[in-house]
Amino acid sequence: MNQWRFSVAPMMGRSDRHCRYFWRLLSSEARLYTEMITTSALIFGDSARLLRLNSSDKPIALQLGGSDPKELAACAKLAEKYGYNEVNLNCGCPSNRVQSGKFGASLMLRPNAVANCIDAMRTACSLPVTIKHRLGVDEMDSYDELASFVGQVSNAGCEVFIIHARKAWLNGLSPKENREIPPLNYPWIYRLKKEFPSLTIVINGGITLMSQVTTHLNHLDGVMMGRKIYENPWFLSEVDQILFKNPAIAKTRMEVLQQMLPYIEKEIANGEKLSHITRHLVGLYKGKPGGRKFRRYIADFAHKESADHNTLVDASKKVHESLATNI
Repeated sequence: MNQWRFSVAPMMGRSDRHCRYFWRLLSSEARLYTEMITTSALIFGDSARLLRLNSSDKPIALQLGGSDPKELAACAKLAEKYGYNEVNLNCGCPSNRVQSGKFGASLMLRPNAVANCIDAMRTACSLPVTIKHRLGVDEMDSYDELASFVGQVSNAGCEVFIIHARKAWLNGLSPKENREIPPLNYPWIYRLKKEFPSLTIVINGGITLMSQVTTHLNHLDGVMMGRKIYENPWFLSEVDQILFKNPAIAKTRMEVLQQMLPYIEKEIANGEKLSHITRHLVGLYKGKPGGRKFRRYIADFAHKESADHNTLVDASKKVHESLATNI
């Protein structure tokens, strides 16, 4: 079974080390991605802190933001040194910050530059070098231009393409609007797979149901989901059993919370704040009795100086109280 059958998207401000530890308690098979980390942050900043992994993270990919081949090559070397399984080039983020740095989605307008980046990264490390991109950018929005982009980048040695099934507008839409307003176009990605059968093609965007996941897998090599997982993380508990035919590792939500407690104790002892961890857990009871009380308790108390693992225990009690009143 290919490595990219199901993955969780890189999400700025979300898919950090704490969030990934939590997700791993729900699925051992899903491929995880870091937040996008810029090459300048790694080269001139604290790379050891930024690249620190949990022992449970793997399979894990580092997503890079940048456009300088030498800098990307140096960061690809770091990815291999720190034990990542993949290094991914961001060619899909449309934020103003990314545009000013001439990377992200704006790179789709320069396929030759992307090819040079991929070649440099592949030369620097033995990891799979992959790309995440859009259907197009601004007025570059025809299927032929998309196919030409994929062709040029694949000629540089990239074999895995993760495609958000929308184009991006670099001006006029916010990053949030760019995730929602441009229409989805799944047929173009299906067509790419038919025309580039040797490539691994992974689809992303607008996928919220397991039935949609399995439908896409009838046509493509993999599916990537992002905010649906963050908002309703229990979805991940189905992945191992349904998509990988392995036993589910998460039995109950309460068991997952119990397994988080030693991690939280250790992190707080090392100076971390509880709220930096629990903010990723608030969707665990989404749609369930007590879910709102669970979220509210965390919002009200996890940021306090005295907050510790017992704060999460107390939040879980709110769920039990709601269950008791619903019997």
